Amino acid sequence: MIALSLKTRSAFRDLLALAWPVVLARIGIMTMGLTDAIVVGNFSSRELAFHSLAWAPTSIVVTTAVGLMLGVQVMTARMLGEGRRHAVGAVLRRGMVYSLQIGLVSMVALIAVGPWGLSRMGLEDGLAEGAGPALIVFALSMPFYLISVTGQFFLEALGRPKPGMWAMWIANGVNLALNLLLVPDLLGVGFDGAFASAWATFGARAALALFLVVYILRLPEARALGVFDRPARDPKAAHEQVKVGLGAGASYFIEVGAFSGFTFFAAQIGAVETAAWAVVLNVSAIVFMLPMGLSSATAVLVGRSYGAGDGRGVLRAGLVGLTVVTAMTFVVALSVWPSAHLIVGAYNRDPGLLAIAAPALVLATLFFVADGIQVVAAQANRAAGDVWWPTIMHFTAYGAVMMPLGWVLGHRMGVDGLVWAVIIASLASSALLTGRFVRVARRMA
Repeated sequence: MIALSLKTRSAFRDLLALAWPVVLARIGIMTMGLTDAIVVGNFSSRELAFHSLAWAPTSIVVTTAVGLMLGVQVMTARMLGEGRRHAVGAVLRRGMVYSLQIGLVSMVALIAVGPWGLSRMGLEDGLAEGAGPALIVFALSMPFYLISVTGQFFLEALGRPKPGMWAMWIANGVNLALNLLLVPDLLGVGFDGAFASAWATFGARAALALFLVVYILRLPEARALGVFDRPARDPKAAHEQVKVGLGAGASYFIEVGAFSGFTFFAAQIGAVETAAWAVVLNVSAIVFMLPMGLSSATAVLVGRSYGAGDGRGVLRAGLVGLTVVTAMTFVVALSVWPSAHLIVGAYNRDPGLLAIAAPALVLATLFFVADGIQVVAAQANRAAGDVWWPTIMHFTAYGAVMMPLGWVLGHRMGVDGLVWAVIIASLASSALLTGRFVRVARRMA
């Protein structure tokens, strides 16, 4: 019991040491979106609706593509657990090739289909036309963003998350400066609002990708890690890297697709409801970065134990991650609840928007804990070699339950109905995925 207690305490220390820079990096991702929303929202609530609609289809592709890159993190951690330190360079090189391929394909697809799709969604007059140009600019930044994600995943799996964290916050500074200059068109370039904010995001993502690539190439141990070597043929490792990415990408697509679909449900109700849902979704997404960061840290620790063949370590790392995320998201929910009106007011002080968004944000705090548990459990499952069951469970909770329920409740109750659908789906997903992880880990142990 003493040995187990010591190992558990060590797992907590390792998780927290790895997690806090990862969490801050993930918060930095959403802070970039928050900055855009606040600057654009204070410029014009209608431009905020344009921005939200432009971001909705882009976010589906971005988040799915990020999931496809998750194999870099999981396989790097497993290789380190197996003692194959030189092989991690091959994982990185494969990841960079994938990120360029997926980024370019995603960019072309979004530009070709995105504006056309918006115009056929039955949105309120003028919303699709206003969102189209911003969507195209978001699409242009896709290759840069996926390169940066691959670099961050690689460094996190190496146990060096701080450079990625600092790079993300420097990119946030670039994004803020560009937003403040471009959104009100202080430079007189001839465009403003959501379209200008999208160009600010483009500049920030390009800077982030450049920094991380240069940093990795200049690592003192880069040669020892095989970064500069042509990868030896390893079909099994390559297949596993793709499989982990496909499973995570499919899960992310289902989940973010459902949430983005709710943006279109809100747009069918009205522009104010669209802006209100954008605020609720943006705040919830920022909160979600806390469990998202913890899920990455948990996956690294579970992956190392899995690579070392330590079944008890897999179970221990996963349960520690679930315990920490439960406690932290509960504290966050208690903090957001009483301050909902102040938070919404930071986006826009329009009384009509406040009247809808503030109560909906209060209600949204009910799913923070369940949403955090489900993402940590899903990542722990994938790191433990269980790739497809998390995807099936995400489809059940967010595709089969949340989408139809959200359409019905949204049209009957407005934005509050959308939030209730998320609450129910998150509870179902957290229960299914936690049960699955415990079963998988106990079987290994």
